Amino acid sequence: MISFDFLAVLAEWPLLLRGVAWTLGLTLVATPLGLVLATLGAWARACGPAWLRRLLGAYVELLRNTPFIVQLFFIFFGLPALGVKLSPELASVIAMTLNLGAYGCEILRAGIQATPRGQWEAAQSLALGPAQTFLRVVLPPSLQRVWPALTSQIIIVMLGSAVCSQISTEELSYAANLIHSRNFRAFEAVFIALAIYLALSIAARRLLMWAGPRFFFGSPRHG
Repeated sequence: MISFDFLAVLAEWPLLLRGVAWTLGLTLVATPLGLVLATLGAWARACGPAWLRRLLGAYVELLRNTPFIVQLFFIFFGLPALGVKLSPELASVIAMTLNLGAYGCEILRAGIQATPRGQWEAAQSLALGPAQTFLRVVLPPSLQRVWPALTSQIIIVMLGSAVCSQISTEELSYAANLIHSRNFRAFEAVFIALAIYLALSIAARRLLMWAGPRFFFGSPRHG
């Protein structure tokens, strides 16, 4: 007869809490950095010179067409061969930032390209410079169009942090594996980790959907 002992896993709550803290910490650092990278990349791909568009296109294609875990291993195990040695946590943040930047760049570029040409021309007629036009006229409605997709991508990156345990980053999946190795309650440890990831995803989605119109692009206008 199969018996489950979830209390044996929950008794290790300090370890689980530490794992959750690391998961959230990695996400909270990588998300703004990734969004800044995505915004700069989207602007450059939409408005930049040809050489820069090609360079960013290569970056986007490379990151979008290779597994995240391979990117992580390259940063953590490959870069030391070039004399760049990083801690597991820093390597995780860099990998998550670059990954979000690549996917977010294409998502945001789609929003920018959907901006009517008349808005660009109206901004130019008001003597706004290129940077002002982009930040004040083009970016806010572009973010509004693609915010649900960006929100989903941020959550995907947060969940992808689970593979960072492979380089000994002490996030939630690392904690679950460690608890399993101590009490051999594999099902219970993985089930509880799954439940926590689900709760974090739902909370993050609601928070981002609430924060978007209030802090990034303003409330939707109805006419």
